[in-house]
Amino acid sequence: MTVPAVPSVPAGTPAVLLLSGGLDSATVLAWATRAGYAVHALSFRYGQRHAHELERARALASQWRVAKHVVCDIDLRPFGGSALTADIAVPKDRDEQSLAAGIPITYVPARNTIFLAFATAFAEVLGAQDVFIGVNALDYSGYPDCRPAFIEAFERMANVATRAGVEGTTRLTVHTPLMQLTKREIIQLGVSLGVDYALTTSCYDPASDGAACGHCDACQLRLRGFEQAGMKDPARYV
Repeated sequence: MTVPAVPSVPAGTPAVLLLSGGLDSATVLAWATRAGYAVHALSFRYGQRHAHELERARALASQWRVAKHVVCDIDLRPFGGSALTADIAVPKDRDEQSLAAGIPITYVPARNTIFLAFATAFAEVLGAQDVFIGVNALDYSGYPDCRPAFIEAFERMANVATRAGVEGTTRLTVHTPLMQLTKREIIQLGVSLGVDYALTTSCYDPASDGAACGHCDACQLRLRGFEQAGMKDPARYV
């Protein structure tokens, strides 16, 4: 397992971290906090059917004592185009070949572009030069905005589209410490950092009480990761 090293930072260095309440963002939260950053967590209520994840984000933000946790209200439902924001069935029980083929209907158009734009604005106000996001290019569901090429392009754009970037007072870096890790490796890393995965949720189609369905793509990837790590997933399932 090779995790890109975070440069040593003075304790309390501000950073913005996208916190969904899921397994990956919880791991990145622990990693950035252990590195010494004063994390300003940013979550979104964007019309997602799995809005229960915001409760998990709040619990994680509290446990890791983030400097500030902001929940932004935006509504992507008028655009539709995704099973997470429109009346479209969430795919269930897909095999590994199907999971690896194409871009699934759970992809929310431009979601990470939108989220990172908000994070860039937050970072500029804070005078922060570090943004963290838990995207992953190995065990993921084929989302185009989880790839290294996207992150690199966004970072370049951010540094020509902000006052801080143009004036040279701050150069934004988008950190993706999980990018080249498998789900098993992410879980092992999180456990080593003290992440309580019982506080997280990954399900795209949870029950009304927040219990995970166990059958959507996100649940299958998560369960497989815990199985490969030789651990039991502490999340609640229907």
